[in-house]
Order: sequence, then C-alpha cells, then structure tokens
Amino acid sequence: MALQEDLDRIDVTIRQLQVKWDLFFNGSEKKPPTELQSQVDTLIKRLSNSEIRNNGDRFRFQGLSARFTTFNELWQKRLRAREEGRHYGMHGLKAERMPPPSPALNLSFKPDAREEFRVTDPARDTEAVRALYEKFVEERRRTGETQAPAFDSFQALIGKQAQKIRQEKGAQAVDFRLETKDGKVSLKAKVVK
Repeated sequence: MALQEDLDRIDVTIRQLQVKWDLFFNGSEKKPPTELQSQVDTLIKRLSNSEIRNNGDRFRFQGLSARFTTFNELWQKRLRAREEGRHYGMHGLKAERMPPPSPALNLSFKPDAREEFRVTDPARDTEAVRALYEKFVEERRRTGETQAPAFDSFQALIGKQAQKIRQEKGAQAVDFRLETKDGKVSLKAKVVK
C-alpha cells in the first residue's frame, strides 16, 4: 500500500508544482518552487531504484516520471529564457528578430505640480508652448500612443484655449499641465489672476 500512497503523492505534488511554477512565471511568487520540486525528484529517484512488480503500478509510475521530467525540462527552459530576457517559445531567427520586451506602461502617471507651463500669449511664449508640446509627446509615448499632433496645430490649440480662458475668467495668464488617466494624456488648465 505504501507504493500506492507514494504514487498518489507524486501525482498531487506534480499538480501543485504546475500551479506554483505558473504563479512564479506570472509574477505572483518571488522565487521558484525548488523545494517542492526536489521533494518530488527525491521520491521519483527512490521509487525508480526499487522494483515494482505490479504492471499497473509500474505503468503509472513511468507515466508520472515521464510527466515530471517533461514539466521539469519545460520549467527550466522557461526559467532560462526569463533570465536571459528572451521570449519563451521563440527560437532561432524568429527570436533574433523579436523586438526587446517593452517596459511596463505606467498608466497612472501624474506629473508634479511644478511641471506647469505658463502661457500669457502663445505667440510670444513659444518656449513654454514648445516645452509643453515635448512633454505632451513624451507622455503619449509613455502610455503607448504613437501619433502626436504637429507642433503648429498644438500651438494653435493652446492659443485658442488660453485666449478663451483669459477672456471668460479675466485671467492674466493660464498654467497648463499634463494629466494621465486610464492611459490617456490630457491637458488641464489653471487660471492665473
């Protein structure tokens, strides 16, 4: 009966290992489940050195041993690819042509309050508008948006908005800042009296 219990334990532990390795590769676990893996490996080695007379038990053991070996090779390949910074499953020329993995997108980026750009007259404040435009394009790239408006149309939009806000609110200038929400970059205006 001890053989049946060992085979059941190997089967259950292999399933647990699959779950633990998946958690590790998905980033939920910080380190690989090597301790549990070595326990299964020790148990399989112990049973492989013993004589199993029952054909059914021997067949089950060989199946479990082959399954563990296959999974173990797969996990080691994935771990090696992860350590080398490669995509797993891409080999040869296809792997060489793959672009490097992109950094994680920061979709909740909020610039500091000091990153406000004061615009009194867009025609005269071209340096502030240019700095705002460059920051706008940079933030759009950071969130994954590749297309940006032309500087001339951006400057015209800022000019219209600044003039409208100054007339409606009686402001002397307008401070523009960038805000990113749900992966979209938007401009926010603040009245300066």
